[in-house]
Amino acid sequence: MPQKILVVDDSPTELALMSLPLKEAGYWVVTAIDGEDAINKVVSENPDLVVLDVVMPKKNGFQVCREIRTRLGKLALPVIMLTTKQEASDKFWGLKQGANEYMSKPFSREELLAAVRRFI
Repeated sequence: MPQKILVVDDSPTELALMSLPLKEAGYWVVTAIDGEDAINKVVSENPDLVVLDVVMPKKNGFQVCREIRTRLGKLALPVIMLTTKQEASDKFWGLKQGANEYMSKPFSREELLAAVRRFI
């Protein structure tokens, strides 16, 4: 069975751009469209890794990552933040919330796949 990756972004275009390379590489991709949907999918789908946008409705990526680590207790679940927020303070905050990796958009297919392979 292929490894399952939860991809979270509120933009359908970005969701497709993030999901397609993963599907082509043989991963099983599940998607979520906002922070609350992401939390629900982490619980119901039990993914092997999460690729998470930061700027989203309902709960932002920082809040989602913190909740994955604290309330859900999923300390070993790799989280890659992939976002347009590129300031050093954003990266610092993302890693402080428990992200394993912080990547900026735009991204290349190779960058995304390399990051995923580092964690699963």
